[in-house]
Amino acid sequence: MTRNHTARLTMAVLLAFGALIAGALPAAAHSKTHQQVIVPGEDRFKPFSITIHVGDTVEWINADTDDHTVVSNDVFNTTGDKNVDMLVPGTDNNNGSPGTFKLKFTKTGVWNYYCRFHSMLDDEHQPTAPGPMGGIQDPTTGNYGTPMMGVVTVVPRDDPRGD
Repeated sequence: MTRNHTARLTMAVLLAFGALIAGALPAAAHSKTHQQVIVPGEDRFKPFSITIHVGDTVEWINADTDDHTVVSNDVFNTTGDKNVDMLVPGTDNNNGSPGTFKLKFTKTGVWNYYCRFHSMLDDEHQPTAPGPMGGIQDPTTGNYGTPMMGVVTVVPRDDPRGD
């Protein structure tokens, strides 16, 4: 099996696992028209994976002081929402308020994304963290992080997983 094929298979398994976890969440955790992804005061999207219905909107809220981005990984996305590269300002660059970005999903599928400041795509289009040896490095603490990414699974309106 080639490295490229193995990487794609690994991504497909991870996306399927994320969709399975998101589908197992209690019904109260899902809104009928609007979902939020929060960037808390650290470099990650919370939750990592959400399941929504066709026609629903997802809003990213950057509560961190640093700027982040929502960038589509078009190689793997199947919802049709391509070429997304949106800056979501942090509170330091947005007069103390969290920056926001909204995207409405109109087609079923899987849409994965990453922050271009805190991850980049390797030769197999897999998100990897920037920095030495693939880690995010804070020069003052030597902290090495993981890539900042997330997954949105869009199901048909009559599918109960998105309620």
